[in-house]
Amino acid sequence: KGSIKKVYGGVCSNRQNSLVPFEERKMKHSDRKKSVCREAAKLVEDGDIIYIDSGTTMMYLPDYLGSKKNITVLTNNLNAIMRAVPYENLQVICLPGILERKTNSFVSAETGKILERYNIRKAFFAATGVTTSGDVTNSSSLEYEIKREAMQHSVHKYLMLDSSKYNKSALLTYAHISDMERVIADEEMNPALNELCERYNVELQRVKIEE
Repeated sequence: KGSIKKVYGGVCSNRQNSLVPFEERKMKHSDRKKSVCREAAKLVEDGDIIYIDSGTTMMYLPDYLGSKKNITVLTNNLNAIMRAVPYENLQVICLPGILERKTNSFVSAETGKILERYNIRKAFFAATGVTTSGDVTNSSSLEYEIKREAMQHSVHKYLMLDSSKYNKSALLTYAHISDMERVIADEEMNPALNELCERYNVELQRVKIEE
């Protein structure tokens, strides 16, 4: 059927992990993503400089920052930028680049380097998938560089996941779960993630899903 190919020592799938368009991904598990963002927002304190990653999970985070004071947001996430517009307490610094329509984010070879200028207090990351060994993956090579720079220049690092992301792998690994201070996931997340976080001494916060 052409679904697998023989390799040295075994077989592997012929199916490729292609990036699903943003609008299609946005509709999936939106209640879970909103619940995760609501809880993540509680970690933001007045005066914080934060990084909001690209991805559909992250776009709802500005909605829960309205009560905070003097927050600086660095992001290349177009939807997060637009959702931050109504909140005058959010100073938004847009990372430059060309609009990648599949992720609704601005990307270029230079985008990540801009992050070197800023003292990021807290960074909120998304992932295409997390493997059972703890690799945190994504599908875009340009997004990879931005995520890596944000990882290197942030004091606190948080990974935000909905339960569809566990035991999935994408093209590139930009971090390991042990690099994260905390993982925030919805209550339907595979219990195996508990064991993974315990193994690497990473705090796991499960969030109740609300409509």
